[in-house]
Amino acid sequence: MRTNFTVSTLVSMLSVFFLISCQNNRGSYDKEAAANPELFHRSLKQLTDVIVYDIFSPPVASRIYAYPSIAAYEVMIHENPGYQSMAGQLHELTEVPKPEPEAAYCFPLASIQAFLTVGKALIFSEEKMDEFKDKIYRRYKDMGVTGRLFNRSVAYGNKVAEHILAWADTDNYKETRTYPKFTINDDSSRWQPTPPAYMDAIEPHWNKIRTFLLDSADQYIPNPPTPFSLKKESQFYKELMEVYETGKNLTDEQSAIAEFWDCNPYISHQQGHVMFATKKITPGGHWMGITTIATRVEKSGFMETIEAYTLVSIALADAFISCWDEKYRSELIRPETVINQYIDENWAPLLQTPPFPEYTSGHSVISAAAATALTHLFGEPFHFVDTIEVEYGLPPRTFASFFQASDEAAISRLYGGIHYMPACKIGVEQGRQVGKFIIDHLITSSQNAGVRENGEAKNEEESS
Repeated sequence: MRTNFTVSTLVSMLSVFFLISCQNNRGSYDKEAAANPELFHRSLKQLTDVIVYDIFSPPVASRIYAYPSIAAYEVMIHENPGYQSMAGQLHELTEVPKPEPEAAYCFPLASIQAFLTVGKALIFSEEKMDEFKDKIYRRYKDMGVTGRLFNRSVAYGNKVAEHILAWADTDNYKETRTYPKFTINDDSSRWQPTPPAYMDAIEPHWNKIRTFLLDSADQYIPNPPTPFSLKKESQFYKELMEVYETGKNLTDEQSAIAEFWDCNPYISHQQGHVMFATKKITPGGHWMGITTIATRVEKSGFMETIEAYTLVSIALADAFISCWDEKYRSELIRPETVINQYIDENWAPLLQTPPFPEYTSGHSVISAAAATALTHLFGEPFHFVDTIEVEYGLPPRTFASFFQASDEAAISRLYGGIHYMPACKIGVEQGRQVGKFIIDHLITSSQNAGVRENGEAKNEEESS
């Protein structure tokens, strides 16, 4: 009798185990918890934290945001048939591997896996991404995503990540690491290294990076900067003195605006013979953070959240390429250099001058592009409280629209003493052109396509 009981118990246990195994294989898990967008927000924030820790320059950071976001998006479209792949839309992106037909997947897990795997390949501190990934694994296993379902989902995320990374390898980034540095000459109008670190010019060949959607890096060439002149009656001298006088007479509000939008990833400090750095978020990272805020305000779902991050990251990446194309075309000298040499050797801007040419203003261009993408998704007015800089010791600021925020980011560069006014104003125009091109030509959801078609029809009517 004892033997029969044991066999019977064993059979029952095996039956239960088999049942659970089949349920896991078919996808029996807490699907609502698995699709909580906060899990993706945390993943994006982890990538931002590592970008700050590793001190990536603003253009490079924009690339690091774009590829992982695209990978995550390409996974999630298979659970959201109203969304369209970006293969065939983004330059040289071929068809992305599809999941096995009829097989069960936890697509949110696969999406985050793809995001973190691509992100890890693009940064230095890989162990920080691995530690975070382990925490995400535990969260999903606690939701019931285990066994073959877990393994299959992770494997699919890896498969998409491999495809996206192979595509990223062809964007000319690695090749530009070996290109020559920017050289200095005696041209008085040309950019020179600025104090206190006198760093080399950052990414002089960024216009060689393959664009994501723009036809080319020089698709939107702005009007050239004001011709350099130290004659007091010249327009350039007036613009120079505007920077000088503004910097000497800043109001508390202007100072607060400049500091809030500083977003300099590497601020050098010198005490005696010791030099050290303060790490901060990049301009693109700030706007990815605003995307987090916007999707939380809207209570966006998992797919809508990833769509927003992807659209904004592509707008940022192409905006940086467009802006850097102009920076190293005009190669205009920074206000700090000219003022110190010809006006006031003791003058210093409120913000530390970034190590690259002046025109156009990078923050102006990329902020306008990001604001255009976000307004396309969420409309205007859109009231939000920007808390991105709180962790860096700055109070939040409130905005009634994304464009109000981007315009403030642009004028902050004049207040900070690091740009002449035309770089800010024309930078906004350049960024809005880039952003509009992105939203007009990139189809994500069917709703997005409808907006695009209506906009094109309206433009045609106005043209006729």
